Formats: sequence, structure tokens, C-alpha cells
Amino acid sequence: MSQYKVKKLDHPIHCTVEVPGSKSITNRALLMAALSQGECTLKGVLFSDDSRHFLLSLIALGYIIEVNEVERYVIIHGHGRDIPKKRATINVGSAGTAARFLTAMLALSDGEYTIEASEQMKKRPMLPLFEALQSMGAEFEFLEKDGHLPVNVKGAAYGGKKPQNNVSISISESTQFLSALMMTSPMLEEGIHVHITSNKTEGSYVRITAKMMEQFGCVVDHEGAEYVVPAGSGYYPQTYYIEPDVSAACYFYAAAALTGGTAIVKGVHSNSMQGDLKFIDVLKQMGCAVTEEREGICVSGPKDGEYCGVDVDMNDFSDQSMTLAAIAPFAKTTTVIKNIEHIRLQESDRIEAMVNELNNLGVDVKEGRDRIEISPANVKPGVVDTYNDHRMAMSFALIGLRVDGIIIDNYECCCKTFENYFEVLEKACAQ
Repeated sequence: MSQYKVKKLDHPIHCTVEVPGSKSITNRALLMAALSQGECTLKGVLFSDDSRHFLLSLIALGYIIEVNEVERYVIIHGHGRDIPKKRATINVGSAGTAARFLTAMLALSDGEYTIEASEQMKKRPMLPLFEALQSMGAEFEFLEKDGHLPVNVKGAAYGGKKPQNNVSISISESTQFLSALMMTSPMLEEGIHVHITSNKTEGSYVRITAKMMEQFGCVVDHEGAEYVVPAGSGYYPQTYYIEPDVSAACYFYAAAALTGGTAIVKGVHSNSMQGDLKFIDVLKQMGCAVTEEREGICVSGPKDGEYCGVDVDMNDFSDQSMTLAAIAPFAKTTTVIKNIEHIRLQESDRIEAMVNELNNLGVDVKEGRDRIEISPANVKPGVVDTYNDHRMAMSFALIGLRVDGIIIDNYECCCKTFENYFEVLEKACAQ
């Protein structure tokens, strides 16, 4: 595994950057396009490990797809409820969205399939989704560990069967389970009624799903713990524009706070549907100024990077927990990040990863089941273990902008969602 030494900045960052398309929106759009009634053109597509696994899976299922990575577009010929190939093997890699969304798609079909995955994805939770799909008529043969990938799937409509369309599910471990059921509901003639059994009944990514389904012509009725997609729903073929990735943009906004500089991310505006936009409100609380420019949102950090710590519930935008953790040691007061227990079950145990790596850099961190408390510190140089987690690599690299001698181990894991992150960061620092 290779290492990347972050170059310490001796001046505030002042940058205007362009980030890739949103992973969350890209992979949702790929699924909806495949289930549409004709040709869809997706523009601004993210090309990364996760989205390529999704694309290759669709191709393995028989979909005709034209890909142009230079111009960042994809053309997909949708087949409505009908998956072109009735038998196939797909590999979702480490992509949680591909794993959950395509499992639901295949489980509601009339075919037989095998779903393979990376060692990392094999460990991530899937059982609530499997149980919900089994209750709808799907059959699963677990090939290694019960409730986990890899798995053989026999669709709920196999042999002319009629899938059940009333289903209950817990989304305490991942809202992707609900998004998977919602997005694949047009495969069911009678629609779907989903009852949520967990205390958590919604979230920012579920709202993205519902908004995109509406944009593709499919209405979702939601009240409390109930989600209903009416009978006869379907997706319209169209040209669809994918927003820039706000999760990626937040690293540059954080860099502005950290160095007392400014960052504009092209195409990121306050009307974005992405929940990670809430991180900008956190930066405001810390003392940053935020304005909306023609090119995109601009974040200006406090002079000399002198900002306050915060106490914040990050359940609904938890991907930014690590970004906040990276800049928290440089704050004037303690930072508390809470209600994030579910991130222990993602690409890594992200709470444990943050605590370990901050401790290794001389930062005092108190760990709870669903929270961390980070004290101001004189951060020392060191090697950061990324745990093969793209967000650990990208967020903890920010520390190196303030501290000389920060080395990111296995930095290439950022390819999961932002292949040229370190190149873009270098150019941003040189502007």
C-alpha cells in the first residue's frame, strides 16, 4: 500500500474547485434509468469504483449502456419491469448502494442471480433487507455467512408468482434498505406499502430517493412510518443532470475553515437535495462566513483559522463526522459529535477509526457508543491508517494542511468515490 505525504500550507487556502457528481444521486439515477420505459441520458455522472461496479452489474444483467467518461455521461436503454437476462452473476464490489439497490431489484424479478461482493462489503449489514424481501416472496441462498453477501437470489416473481407488496423493515442500521424498496417498487404492478419498525423512520438519503423518484415520474406518499408507492407507477425516460457531490465539496469548505481562507465549489448551491449541505451550517456555528456566489457556495474561514468547537447531532449527515473530527482539534473549544452509532457498520467502524487515529496524533478523544468528544490539541505528525475507508483518507488529509508530517496510508482508497481527490486538493492549495 502506498502513502501520501500532505504538504503543510503556510498561507490560507483560496480556491475554486470542481468536484465529481454525487455518488448517491448517480447510483440512484442508474437504477431508475434501468427501470425506465426507454432511453435515459444521465449527465454529470460520477465515475469511481462504486459507480463502475453498478454500471458493470447492469451490463452483466443485459442492459445496453453507452459510457463516456470524458464527457461524464451515460446512456441507458431501460426495460421497465423486465430485466433483460434471467440468469446472471454480478459483483457489487464495496458499493453499499449497489449492494442494497440491486439486491432488491433482483429479488423482485422473475430470474435467478448470484450477487458477489468485496470482503469489506461482505461484513456490512444486509439482513433487514433480506428478511423484508423474503417476506415479499424472494428466496436467498447465502453462500458464506447467513444474512450477508455473497448470495444466490431467486426472484419473488419467478415462475409466474405474484410478489407480496406489504412489507415491514427496520432502517436503524441503514436507510438504504428503505431506498432500495422504494426505488424498485415500480417492478410491482400493485405498488408497495412499506411500514418502518425502527424509531428512525426517515433521513436525508430517503428524501433524496423520494425527490428523484418524483423527478423520474413516480410519486411516493409518506406519513410517519408509512411509505406508499401507488399501483401502476413507473419511471419516465429523460435526460437527467446529476448534482456535484456535496460530500466531496465539504472537504474544501473545511479546508477554508482550517486555514482561514476561502473555498468555492462549482455547481454546489443552497437548493441541493443532498443532506451533507447541513455541514455548512456547522461551519457557520464554528465562525465561518457563507455566501452564495454565481459559481457556487463560498465558505470563508475565520481569520488565522481561529474557530470554535461545536456540539452537533450528525445522524442525518454522518459522512461529515470525519471531516468535522479532522478540524476539531484545531478549534478553541471542545467538539462533540453525537448520534452516529450507525457509522460503526460502514466501510470501517468509523467511530473507532477516528478515535484511534486522533489519539495517535496526540489528540484527546472521549468515545461513547454513538458519539465522540474531541478536545483542542497540539497535533503531532504521524501516519494515518485509513482502514481502507475513502472518507478517512480524504478527511484526515486535511490535518496535514495545518501540521507538517501527516502521511496518509493507502490513500488510493479514495477511488471509491473521488478518484483524483489528492490531485484536486494539491491544485486547490496552489491557487
